[in-house]
Amino acid sequence: MLPASVVMSKPIGILAGGGQFPHLFCEAAKKAGRSVFIAGHRGETAADLEELADEFCWVKLGQLGKTIKFFKQHDVEEVVFLGTITKTRIFRDIFPDMRGLSLWNKIDIKQDDAILRAIAGELERDGIIVLDSTCYLQDLLFPSGVLSKKKPTAEQWQDIQFGFEMAKAIGNLDIGQCVIVREQTVLAVEAIEGTDAAIRRGGALGKEKAVVVKVRKPDQDFRFDLPAIGLQTIQSMAEVGAKVLAVEKGQSLLFDAPATIDAANKAGICIVGVQQGENGVVGC
Repeated sequence: MLPASVVMSKPIGILAGGGQFPHLFCEAAKKAGRSVFIAGHRGETAADLEELADEFCWVKLGQLGKTIKFFKQHDVEEVVFLGTITKTRIFRDIFPDMRGLSLWNKIDIKQDDAILRAIAGELERDGIIVLDSTCYLQDLLFPSGVLSKKKPTAEQWQDIQFGFEMAKAIGNLDIGQCVIVREQTVLAVEAIEGTDAAIRRGGALGKEKAVVVKVRKPDQDFRFDLPAIGLQTIQSMAEVGAKVLAVEKGQSLLFDAPATIDAANKAGICIVGVQQGENGVVGC
């Protein structure tokens, strides 16, 4: 069931990054009868997304004024934030217009949530509401339980419990969403470099005993930057021999589920959707 704020007859806007999420959302919104207006980021958004839009506008990272102007020109009152932005680009590849620069200078702590909430707040000051990114794609939310042929051992469940707590702790500081652990020792913490790089760092140390745990940050806004895994995650784990992936159920996204699970089975990797229960982390 869609949120009450989603009005079927209205156009909807997408502030798009990279990856397949914008494509999937665009297709789902069109099936629901929405016209779609997309502001895509140069260097991040796939060029073929332009073909799916009713109208498309290319923007550079930081061009907030241009983005808002585009949406308002097309009477867009509801938007979603979808897709990935390479976070390290803020140090080398940002081209703010006057409105973007003004907002940037007002943000004291330039962490993920603070930046995204500030942008959402600026859009809403112009009468543009930011919706939950999953409003048309609830089926992408990570399920509960073991998805792979392999199940976690008792020792691996201990690491999942430990990793879940550690990941929530770093998430509370808005550092990242993922940790890699072995024998209840933190091997790597995801920061600005992203999940795959963290897996490679941690997996190089933990090898076949490395356990990857990815969760939603405790105060994370469901409108943007939900944790996500897919085929690339499994490929990164296989490269370093990591054997367990635990992801928070209902709070994370699973892309290309059949291909991802098949790749995990071929690599002997266990995938499990977990949640916090009364007596610890559970997978059912």
